[in-house]
Amino acid sequence: MKNYDLIVIGTGSGMNYVNSIIDSNPKIKVAVIDKDDPGGICLTRGCIPSKLLLYPAELIRELETAPLFGIKLEIKDIDFRMIMGRMRRNIGEDIEMVRQGLTEGTYLDYYPEPAEFVSPYTLKVGEETLHSEMIFLCTGSKPAVPPVRGLEETGYLTSDTVLELNECPKSLAILGGSYIGAEYGHFFSAMGAEVTVIGRNSHFLPQEEPEISELARIKMSEYMRILTNHEAIEVRKENNGQKTVIAKERDSGEETKVTVDEILVATGRVPNTDILHPERAGIKTDIQGWILVDEYLETSQPNIWAFGDANGKYLLKHVGNYESGIVYLNAIMKEKVKADYHAVPHAVFSYPEIAGVGMSEKEALEEYGENRVVIGFKLFEDTAKGAAMEARDYFVKVILDSLEEKILGAHIIGPHASVLIHQIIPLMYTPSRSAKPIIRSMDIHPSLSEVVTRAFYSRLSPEHYHHVMKHLGLED
Repeated sequence: MKNYDLIVIGTGSGMNYVNSIIDSNPKIKVAVIDKDDPGGICLTRGCIPSKLLLYPAELIRELETAPLFGIKLEIKDIDFRMIMGRMRRNIGEDIEMVRQGLTEGTYLDYYPEPAEFVSPYTLKVGEETLHSEMIFLCTGSKPAVPPVRGLEETGYLTSDTVLELNECPKSLAILGGSYIGAEYGHFFSAMGAEVTVIGRNSHFLPQEEPEISELARIKMSEYMRILTNHEAIEVRKENNGQKTVIAKERDSGEETKVTVDEILVATGRVPNTDILHPERAGIKTDIQGWILVDEYLETSQPNIWAFGDANGKYLLKHVGNYESGIVYLNAIMKEKVKADYHAVPHAVFSYPEIAGVGMSEKEALEEYGENRVVIGFKLFEDTAKGAAMEARDYFVKVILDSLEEKILGAHIIGPHASVLIHQIIPLMYTPSRSAKPIIRSMDIHPSLSEVVTRAFYSRLSPEHYHHVMKHLGLED
């Protein structure tokens, strides 16, 4: 058995503070374990490769708007193989750099193999048995695959294996109408594929505000087919090599057949704890297998910590990075710092972009009540820059506590939403969470940022706001 002062499982966010730990105590013995390519999900098969693909798709969509401005363009060719090769080359270089640092460094032991607990604080890794009284579990997650009849026999892609494609399928069915489905639907349709998204929820992008989900569905339906409230019940292979998905409308039971060249499963993610066997170490998990942690990110076994996807709270890289800092303070610096999730931002890099932070309107009403919640609202097209860009129908929604003048949440759909939301995020991390700095500051005029500022000027009751949404055709 090999004894260590610290074992880290996972080379994503788990590695953020390892160098700092070693620098502060050069004699510390550290083991790093990862069965996959090093660098974590974000680098190897998540955020980074997908954004390398989505930027060319965004360029195509932008070029398609040129006629609105009197510009005639023709896209003669889209080199799918080159786009995929560029993505793999870029992430491959970064993966090799991480691998080289792990294998050539003398400051830690690197085990590129699966790990499983055999008892508390003790792991089996390949032929070795490792022990440590401090363990960081940063085990990530993997694509969820629904139990659809015939799916395994017919074959499918996931967000992992789709990165291996060299040829763009002429037609593609995406099972799942959330973030991954929206982003890859945008990508493949821009590449020229005929895309059908099949989502079981009654709303496309169901985690978003309902009116943002509806506008996203309307806008994205211009370049792909979106079926909501449909459950894929069967997949079968046709004689010509194509694949047919049979989807049933969940209310009426009516069946729809979609025949395509390829199927992409994008129905969420599940934990890797089936490999890790945390139960052998006395580490509790929830019914789905996510590792349970307290507000300090410590598991049920003292001095074993779980963060990033492993604890299942927010499957976002920036949350994993934030949580790694909390664990560093609590486990290494022996402080007592609680994880704070009151303003977790997110973005969907679809076309249009979507971004949000903090509470939904529903959450705000439940906590603060209708008498205190007000909605700030502004259309992109009602600003000079938005009008110049022909940014029609897009909007900013901010949710405020009128009594304390506090920002509770914000949601944006439209050009550069992932950038614009950052005008609001820092204010939500101040003690007062006040909107006054935005309201009292100057915006460059005309700039797109004015749409955010002006949303704070407009104060509507929830009832009045939803009347506006009905007028815009975004609610029944």
